[in-house]
Amino acid sequence: MKAIWNDTIIAESDDTVMVENNHYFPAESIKNEYFKNSETHTTCPWKGQAHYYTIEVDGQQNPDAAWFYPEVSELAKGIKGRVAFWKGVSIEK
Repeated sequence: MKAIWNDTIIAESDDTVMVENNHYFPAESIKNEYFKNSETHTTCPWKGQAHYYTIEVDGQQNPDAAWFYPEVSELAKGIKGRVAFWKGVSIEK
């Protein structure tokens, strides 16, 4: 699977986990040069507190377009150490 934004592959892995129609990529599969930490945090009642990344490609930013859970609940242990995408990031085979 590939995560693509602004015509650029920002993550690629054969080992994604699907949860709630989102592909969670292993953290080591993202291309770190495109990711900047965000101050945004949200809470999911069953997964825990999400932290976000802003994606930047060719000078264009997509704020909070990727998220991850640094600490996950027992119910969400399958996505620990993984990153998911939204806000126009396409996921393709």
